Amino acid sequence: MAGKQDKAAAKEAAKVRRAASRERRKQIFEAFKMQRREDKALVPMMLGALLGVTAIAVVLGIVFDAVWMFVPLGVALGALLAVIIFGRRVQSNVFRKADGQPGAGAWALENLRGRWRVTPAVAGTTQLDAVHRVLGRPGVVLVAEGAPQRVKPLLAQEKKRIARVVGETPIYDFIIGSGDGQVPLKKLQSTLMKLPRNITAAQVDTLETRLAALASRGAALPKGPMPAGAKMRNVQRAMRRRG
Repeated sequence: MAGKQDKAAAKEAAKVRRAASRERRKQIFEAFKMQRREDKALVPMMLGALLGVTAIAVVLGIVFDAVWMFVPLGVALGALLAVIIFGRRVQSNVFRKADGQPGAGAWALENLRGRWRVTPAVAGTTQLDAVHRVLGRPGVVLVAEGAPQRVKPLLAQEKKRIARVVGETPIYDFIIGSGDGQVPLKKLQSTLMKLPRNITAAQVDTLETRLAALASRGAALPKGPMPAGAKMRNVQRAMRRRG
């Protein structure tokens, strides 16, 4: 009886995996069609990567008298490079569309890779300017989006408020934008990932507990900048799972 149940469970799990795989392929294909319509260079670049790497493999195969080995390897590497190009250009397109939209900063932070604790809109204005708080191994990171003349006082106020709670823990602050001293939206994630690791994971947990007592005074913001951005986010996750 137990054996039959195990087989039925395994069959059902396999069915779920196949359905999930079909859904991921569908998402990727839809993203490819969307990106191809907006990005005329996409297909030539992907083909160039595939054919270029394959051609190099053919030459190496002839030189070393091992075409049978180098050509399949070249095709595989060329296909991988084409997929990477596709993913990068999709990501660039997503950030281009999101740039300047209310909530774009929160959306980018919520898609950070790694064990970051993101609290959107801990401070804000009625014009949808906002300061978001991020906890991680670097310490506390405050990220502001909106008009610089309005968010700078918000940042200073929030930084002062948090400093009373976190003690000597480093506090970083950034403003999203294209001006001097600002961080473009598309570089926000990489900027945070490059910050030094100043505290331990246990200290991050302690900080989160301390900061949980602080009331969130931020204005309500949308979860993402636009529906298309949300669709692309699902595609990016699917691409990472395939990788």
